[in-house]
Amino acid sequence: MIKPNLRRRFTIGIIGAAVLSAAVSCRQAEKPEAAEAAFGATPVKVFKIHRERISERLTYTGTLEAWKHISITPEVGGKIAAIHVQEGERVAQGRLLAELETESIRLQLKQAEAGLAVAEAGYADAQRNKERMDRLVAEKAVSEMQHEKARLAYDSAAAQREQARAALNLARHALDVSMMKAPFAGVIASKNAEVGDVINPMMGGLGSASGVLTLVDYSRIKVVAGVSSFDIDRLRKGQEAFLRVPALPGREFRGEVTVVYLTADPLSKKFGVEAIFPNADHVLRPGTFGDVVFEVQSHENALVIPQRAVLAGSYVFVVEGGKAVRKNVSLGLQNTAMVEVLAGLEEGAAVIVDGNYGLEEGVAVEVLEEVAK
Repeated sequence: MIKPNLRRRFTIGIIGAAVLSAAVSCRQAEKPEAAEAAFGATPVKVFKIHRERISERLTYTGTLEAWKHISITPEVGGKIAAIHVQEGERVAQGRLLAELETESIRLQLKQAEAGLAVAEAGYADAQRNKERMDRLVAEKAVSEMQHEKARLAYDSAAAQREQARAALNLARHALDVSMMKAPFAGVIASKNAEVGDVINPMMGGLGSASGVLTLVDYSRIKVVAGVSSFDIDRLRKGQEAFLRVPALPGREFRGEVTVVYLTADPLSKKFGVEAIFPNADHVLRPGTFGDVVFEVQSHENALVIPQRAVLAGSYVFVVEGGKAVRKNVSLGLQNTAMVEVLAGLEEGAAVIVDGNYGLEEGVAVEVLEEVAK
């Protein structure tokens, strides 16, 4: 037999459970409108869909290089007598950068000049003798053998004169190339030797591989990117390209593709694509990394929305009458920020871009801000 107190507690427990069950059922039966009234509208940010140009772009990372780069090395060997510039110094085209000791070359030059003078005198004498023999043979005053001998002497003197001229030109050239001048305007990137070092470009040795100085011109920047086989057919010479570097956030440099390699690198299996970018203010520095963006396709006057507005790649939410309304969309060109809408939306629609995750059809929303992108 159940005692009276225990029966009373049991009855109260049954009544409490029934009340709790009824409360839960009421909550589950509440409509979204009731929940919205309790918790308020969902705050969102929107983007007004409009028309603009959209481009499909491919992005690859590459190393920035000076578009002109040369090692300043003399054509002849010798001891470095002077270096007239320092690293980081800007130089004009034709500027004397360094020179070898030239005493022996100058002595050879004098010797060549003297040799030419002797050859010129011999040639003049042989020429006069030949002209005299030409007259005498016409008058039959000398034999044909004498005339032939004079002509051969003249030919020999002429050859000796040409030989002396060549020796002089060679000595002058040796003196000229001992003076290392800038072949183009640029910046001294490095100094690879010191005064007193002996350099012999023909035999190797100190400074031979890297030259006495390294001169670069980075008024333009060259970037070579390794492009996959899937994308290489979409790139061509003359195509527009853009460069972005981490050190200059917010800046984008416009250039163009100058070379598209026909064969892939045997190790990486990627194709080299070279692009040139103007760098008149020299803010782009060789040796750093950057992202090269190739514009492969574009549509003018396209309906566009931000990428983050699209959910599951197939639908968006728009604000209509203060509520979130789901719209299925068909998409076209895409880039890292925007996407083209081919169907499903009209120009001027307020597309939800922030606060759209987890939204449900018909939920009340509060527009906090209209964003530009």
